[in-house]
Order: sequence, then structure tokens, then C-alpha cells
Amino acid sequence: MDYTIAPMIIADYDEIYQLWSDTEGVPLNVSDSIASIEKYLRRNQHTSFVAKDMRNRVIGAILCGHDGARGYIRHLAVSAPHRNNGIGGKLVEKSLATLKAESIHKCTVFILVDNEGGEIFWEKGGWHLRSELKAMSKII
Repeated sequence: MDYTIAPMIIADYDEIYQLWSDTEGVPLNVSDSIASIEKYLRRNQHTSFVAKDMRNRVIGAILCGHDGARGYIRHLAVSAPHRNNGIGGKLVEKSLATLKAESIHKCTVFILVDNEGGEIFWEKGGWHLRSELKAMSKII
């Protein structure tokens, strides 16, 4: 499978959003609007990536950023026909390398509690479940 990995740019938003929409376990909300993602990419330059096939179509995406101390990954997705080819792992590696280059040494990923496939993927990559934490959010 031939593909390239490139920095995520807002020009790819429609394809990325469609990929996220088509991927089970990727919850979308108002924070995923084009305006919100554009702002996120400006604040977190160089840490989010897309994988593109030889026809330049988005087949994978990872949204990654940091708050200055900790990294966060949201919305890792690979299109169903391209899974199990290492694309997701390469996207994660690329994002983690950029976090490390920015002196970020710890990263958290958010997955839905019923996303068993996602949990298996992350555990295989050496991530561990933090059962002592609960996440809370509020739309403001």
C-alpha cells in the first residue's frame, strides 16, 4: 500500500470530516466545525497529520495537540479499506515525534468506553488504560 503522510491542513477538512463521520468510535460535535479545527491547527502547528493515497485522497487522519505540558490525541481514523496496513500506527508515531520535539513528554488519547477496537489498537501500541480518571465536558 503506497501512501504519504503530510501535515493536516484546513484545505483537507471536508475529506477529513467525512472520514471521521464514517469511522465508528469517532464522536463529532460543535468542536469539530471547520472554524474550530482551523483554530486548533493554528494553535497546534505541526502535530496533526493526514495519510493520503496515490490519488491524493485522505485515507487517514490524526488530530493531535498540546497545552504546553501534555499532549492529546483525538480523532485517529483510517478508512476501512486501508486498515491493518500500519497507517494508524505511522500517524501516531509522527504525532508523538512532533510532540517530543516540542518537549512534550506525556500524551493522552481519548476513546469512547464502548470502542473495543480502539482500545485494542492503543494497548497494542503500549498505551495503558487510566481507570482512575473520568472525563467531564460541558458545551459553553
